[in-house]
Amino acid sequence: MHHSSTIAAGRFQISEAAYVAALDQAHARAFHSYFTQYILTDEEAGYIAVDEGDYGALPHHLMDRVIDMVPGGLDDEF
Repeated sequence: MHHSSTIAAGRFQISEAAYVAALDQAHARAFHSYFTQYILTDEEAGYIAVDEGDYGALPHHLMDRVIDMVPGGLDDEF
């Protein structure tokens, strides 16, 4: 399994189950989305998945919490 350098550096306490759940959610959402799905650290849940389309360009305070991303699976350019 690939972990980002942020996790490898030990800056966040790893909750493997929460990370895998957020990553699974991001992959499921990305399959049907034009937007990148981001995995962010979260104080309550450990990790969450957010859709770039929900926020437009992610605000700086959210970008600081990004540890992984899954590109959107749809492409509208032919």
